[in-house]
Amino acid sequence: MRASIVGASGYIGGELLRLLLFHPKVEVTTVTSRSYLGEYVYRIHSNLRKLTDLKFEKLNVSQLAESCDLVFTATPHGSAMKLVPELLKVGLKVIDLSADFRLKNPSDYVKWYHFQHSCPELLEKSVYGLPELHREEIRNSGLIACPGCMATPSILGLAPIVKAEMVEKDRIVIDAKIGSSGAGVKPTMASHHAERFGGVRPYKTFGHRHTAEVEQELSLLVGEPIKISFTPHAVNMVRGILTTTHAFPKSMPTPQDLWKAYRASYGAEPFVRLVRDKKGLYQLPNPKILIGTNFCDIGFDVDPHANRLIILGAIDNMMKGAAGQAVQCLNITLNLDERTGLEFPGFHPV
Repeated sequence: MRASIVGASGYIGGELLRLLLFHPKVEVTTVTSRSYLGEYVYRIHSNLRKLTDLKFEKLNVSQLAESCDLVFTATPHGSAMKLVPELLKVGLKVIDLSADFRLKNPSDYVKWYHFQHSCPELLEKSVYGLPELHREEIRNSGLIACPGCMATPSILGLAPIVKAEMVEKDRIVIDAKIGSSGAGVKPTMASHHAERFGGVRPYKTFGHRHTAEVEQELSLLVGEPIKISFTPHAVNMVRGILTTTHAFPKSMPTPQDLWKAYRASYGAEPFVRLVRDKKGLYQLPNPKILIGTNFCDIGFDVDPHANRLIILGAIDNMMKGAAGQAVQCLNITLNLDERTGLEFPGFHPV
């Protein structure tokens, strides 16, 4: 498979390139960037020095049609929807890592992203690229929309118990912690070291964009509306996400009931691990040990005092939250083992 990356100079573009350079069934033919046109890739992504001599090129759809079979679009929100119709028109498959094709209802883009979608006819044709829920649809899709990073552990943590109708459908609270790489490569005052270091900064306390994805996917799963409350926090780490979800059961399940629900959903999944141990330091999910991996670790506990379920989800936001998930989707479309190019156990200590 000949692949190209549009928007390859950002953090996600660089992570994609790192993975694809070592993928046994992929040849990276073109990487584009407006900011670094003509520059060697390794001058921006220094970890790739002596691994590739690729240079950033100008985006040219006709050239891409001749040089590759599939395009990864790692562009800012609102940009891909202008480009993707052209890519599809010349016969290219697309895996989009922006938010432009995640939501099915065009009006949701006005509500959550504050823009009118320019090609709403493609929203129903796109497939939400979460393999654990949409594997067979991904296999034959020409347009795959990779999920948001914080939406991924939120959905995976909730899907089994929502599907089993264990919890109230309008009283679910998600508290998310995310590292600084989640803000992207472009610096802001909020990402300035002196401002970010040593703190925990709540932001977008309600109305965060990933709310729409979580509600959409869980509602589709059960065929009726699911409502969630979602609040993210910027924390003092570079990579990683931890979601702590509070859900309220209709009748209190036992830990064994939860084990049964999660094993039924994820027992055969290559990248979901259930973590609820009684020994060791990492008895529950922790993003620290997931850096560089495509795993999503899910744990849970039961709080009988408050009639509450606590669901924990941890990922590397750059991997299962973005580039790794995109490669997993690629593997599905190629009918490869989903672990191809993604078998990395992480570091410890780090």
